[in-house]
Amino acid sequence: MGGTKTSVGFGSSPDDLSSVVTIPTTEPDETLGRVIDHLTAGLPDAVGIASFGPIELRRKDPGYGRITVTPKEGWSGTDVVGPIQEAVRVPIGFDTDVNGAALGEGRWGGGLGLDTFVYVTVGTGIGGGAIVHGEPVHGLGHPEMGHMTVRHYPDDRFEGICLLHGDCLEGLASGPSIEARFGDTADRLTGDEQREAVQLEAFYLAQMTRNLVYTLAPERVIVGGGVAQMPGLLDSVGESLLDELSGYPGLAQHGPGFVVPPGLGDLSGLAGGLVLAEKAVRSSG
Repeated sequence: MGGTKTSVGFGSSPDDLSSVVTIPTTEPDETLGRVIDHLTAGLPDAVGIASFGPIELRRKDPGYGRITVTPKEGWSGTDVVGPIQEAVRVPIGFDTDVNGAALGEGRWGGGLGLDTFVYVTVGTGIGGGAIVHGEPVHGLGHPEMGHMTVRHYPDDRFEGICLLHGDCLEGLASGPSIEARFGDTADRLTGDEQREAVQLEAFYLAQMTRNLVYTLAPERVIVGGGVAQMPGLLDSVGESLLDELSGYPGLAQHGPGFVVPPGLGDLSGLAGGLVLAEKAVRSSG
């Protein structure tokens, strides 16, 4: 479930996904109703839900399974798990969209074989899921990597578009921030404007990656989302990261191959739903 669109499908791995539909994420009753209609027609053994947020993941909290306070109009307080559980009556796994994508990448994609890595999406918003010792990081809430503070690019006077923080990472480097700066979406920019956008994005995303290196020590950072597909962006992020690190901690692994695109492409989220469903079956005994 993303803030713009929701994908629903059936399978046990990315190779056998079937009956995949994409539903616009409109108002809650309509969106969840269409999700439930598709799920009940397929008779799943379990369901994994990877949702935009913020969401309540603490199972002992009365709000478990709900979206909490979100800028997505009409969705604050929405119970996501409850209506689906009532309709399908099978084990349900629930996590953030980025944690789900990270789990999918860890099982079948760019995080395969790694103990600790981070998946970041850069699109309408910016979010990140951290996998540590094979499990997504949870705590008092869940990580909100898109709202970390970054310093401005020299001479960049753009105030940022984040409704909460203005010029946080999401406010300066998300897809809507590119459109606000240049008057067009990232995928439509060309020539000098595209080069300038890539330079700005690399500067801000390299700071994010440096912060991840120093706080989580990941073995790899996987960057997905529409903005990440700008030509040459991830290579530029990797090069800028080395400048940001200034030789510390001095690990060769922080060079080429440290910042990579998703191995599953656009299937990371659905693949994560499969992993969450499988985990739900195991935890149900």
